[in-house]
Amino acid sequence: MRCVAGLRSATVQDHVALVEIELIGELMIAASAADGERLSSDLIDEVLKVEPERRGAGPGD
Repeated sequence: MRCVAGLRSATVQDHVALVEIELIGELMIAASAADGERLSSDLIDEVLKVEPERRGAGPGD
C-alpha cells in the first residue's frame, strides 16, 4: 500500500497567512529598533498602516 501526500493548490487562506507573516515580521523589526520593552499603540498602528479610529464619527460623517 502506498500513501502519497497530494500537493495542495494555493488557497485564499494561504495568501492571508503570508500577509499575516509579513505583518508580524514588520512588527518584529519595529520592536527590535524601538526603545523600551513595548511598542506604543500608535507605533503599532503606524507599522501596520492602520488609520486611527475617529471617535464619534458615524455613517455619513
